[in-house]
Amino acid sequence: MQRNPSRADFPPPAGADPLRVVVADDNPVVRAGLTALLTCREDITVVAEAADGRQAYEAALRHRPDVILLDVRMPGVDGITALPHLVPLAPVMMLTYTHEAETVRDALRLGAGGYLVHGEFTTEQLVRAVRDVGEGRPHVTPGAAKALLAELRMSANAHTGHQLPLVEGQISPTGLSQKQSTVGQSTRSRFHLSTREAEIMDLIASGMSNQQIAATCFISEKTVKNHINRIFAKLHSTSRSQATAKWLGVV
Repeated sequence: MQRNPSRADFPPPAGADPLRVVVADDNPVVRAGLTALLTCREDITVVAEAADGRQAYEAALRHRPDVILLDVRMPGVDGITALPHLVPLAPVMMLTYTHEAETVRDALRLGAGGYLVHGEFTTEQLVRAVRDVGEGRPHVTPGAAKALLAELRMSANAHTGHQLPLVEGQISPTGLSQKQSTVGQSTRSRFHLSTREAEIMDLIASGMSNQQIAATCFISEKTVKNHINRIFAKLHSTSRSQATAKWLGVV
């Protein structure tokens, strides 16, 4: 039988100050679940819950939290509408079921420090993301990154007339090697990535695992790991989510 996580499962970092968090979601079950998960940590305190953007704003003014978890679709004032008003008060991480490209793009442009899609992260990853966003390190889950990457490529295609190979759940290694997008070329130049490194970074941003990247590029997983280490060094990143955010130009 699966047990519920306890505080002992997620010990706080030594010397870390407790994070004060506001959870905003119109679903009371989701709010209660997130609150229960986060309060398993000794270094995280949920100081308020909110059912819409207006309540989130009022709670942020009252409690001055370190992080705000914000749903996108809520009755009354939705998350995207409230976001510009919340960002000056605290780092905001979108936590939602929505990974539509337009919504992801708007949220990141309006200042969200992260974008997590339900079902794409574990409890441990959620806890880590909350602390990272509170410290200014972005987090974007694979589904959100993939949607945004697809939109960027489609935009590049419209300007260049190229047909880039981007299929749901699959990227053609041959086509990707032959036709890098305008977005990819400029980003590759900015970070001084090789063609192969840029290709692998595209696949990371699309949500592929090391094993999937190895199969797509016809190389070993060890070679993939070596490439990723070099990519992370060039992008000054320590995780896939940070590298993806920089690669997509959201930080």
